Amino acid sequence: MKFIAKLFPEITIKSRPVRRRLIQRLQSNLQILLKRLDADIKVSGFWDKVEVSFAGQNDELSRQIVDEMRRVPGIQNFLEVQEYPLGNFDEAFQLTREAYAERLKGKTFKVRVKRTGQHDFTSVEMERYIGGGLRQHTEAAGVDVRQPEVWVDLEVRDNKLFVVTANHKGLGGYPLGTQEDVLSLISGGFDSIVASYMTMRRGCKTHFLFFNLGGHAHEIGVKQVALYLWKRYGASARVKFITVPFEEVVGEILQSVHHSHMGVVLKRMMMRAADKVADRMQLNALVTGESVAQVSSQTLPNLRLIDESCEHLVLRPLVTMDKPDIIDITRQIGAFEFASAMPEFCGVISDKPTTCARRERVEEEESHFDFDVLERALEQTEVMRIDEIVENQNINSEIEAMTRVGGHQTLIDIRSPREQERKPLNLPGCDIRVMPFYQLASEFPVLPQEREYLLYCDKGVMSQMHAQHLHELGYENVKVFRPATL
Repeated sequence: MKFIAKLFPEITIKSRPVRRRLIQRLQSNLQILLKRLDADIKVSGFWDKVEVSFAGQNDELSRQIVDEMRRVPGIQNFLEVQEYPLGNFDEAFQLTREAYAERLKGKTFKVRVKRTGQHDFTSVEMERYIGGGLRQHTEAAGVDVRQPEVWVDLEVRDNKLFVVTANHKGLGGYPLGTQEDVLSLISGGFDSIVASYMTMRRGCKTHFLFFNLGGHAHEIGVKQVALYLWKRYGASARVKFITVPFEEVVGEILQSVHHSHMGVVLKRMMMRAADKVADRMQLNALVTGESVAQVSSQTLPNLRLIDESCEHLVLRPLVTMDKPDIIDITRQIGAFEFASAMPEFCGVISDKPTTCARRERVEEEESHFDFDVLERALEQTEVMRIDEIVENQNINSEIEAMTRVGGHQTLIDIRSPREQERKPLNLPGCDIRVMPFYQLASEFPVLPQEREYLLYCDKGVMSQMHAQHLHELGYENVKVFRPATL
């Protein structure tokens, strides 16, 4: 089985050295990701494509490869193909009919041949022969050269024939790691999620910076969505998750700053802190999810003053986007449920906030702020590798993990509906409830509390985090379910 990845068009217009470097990185990223599925998968880089292949026919492995390649930055689209020696036209027709007969039933089609190399026939001649054969020897509705329902795609490269059985859309963008690293300020809401995704798609290794304004539930939610984004779109690179405790900073702002300027001052304090973190990590740019005029602190005058508080370049991928479009992207990337379920937290809420702050007034307000508070927050910064998030000290290792479900216990599957549908639990005799993570806060309290509940997720990371949170809320009847095998 073979997959042919076509390059993001902007890669093809680069100079030869740059293009070669981008292709090599794409090849390397695919190797890292796909070797985790099967060590025998082969990834080969060429001037205009990257090929992925494995011996034999394995439908489940093919499905996993397709799912992975759809999420790898740098690929415009990729073809799922069967490779054969190039014989005569009739042999090519027989192979094509075998691959397309079912799909052509009752539908119009057009044959499309792409040819590379020296041959004694033209692409049009091959298209006419195979198209005529399919029209006569399949149940197709006929040929439509303008708007066919099915494209029959073939590629001829020298002495090989590739029958394209599927054409999948890729993520586009540049291969991850080909652009400089960035530090994304992530709150877990729609905007910061999409901004982080967009820089990852553009080829930047995106590290995550979270300002905890108060509340363990919020921190759990942000870690969860950051881990999801990394696993889905950036797992070929190792990145950091950084937490800065900002509760004391918020308290100082509430005491020292006029209510109309609290929002702008809070953003400036965040940018100052992000500046220091980025310096330590030797990063060139910060990323935020701000969009012009979406809230009072995001008017152009206020954004200008916020930017003046830091020295790093500030990237705002969403700067002109509308909120509905941003929300639509979270649905496309599978992060809508994370963002919509993000726990509420206590922050700075300005009364009649200014939309046109002046530098002199902001500096006056900040003159009352005790900057030692900001320094203490930075001294308490926690840094961890994103893939080791469950090992962080905030995860309570004392929460018991069970390998079996007893008669007095109920297993709660907290995975998202898509994960549950893809890999349903099969544990005959067990009492199982389906309760996606975003329903726990509202539905767990109404469960019969005389029973014991085991939370389950695929990797055991989120079940640990949510179990700890429920413990902190006073529910001691919660453990995690971590079977040896399913």
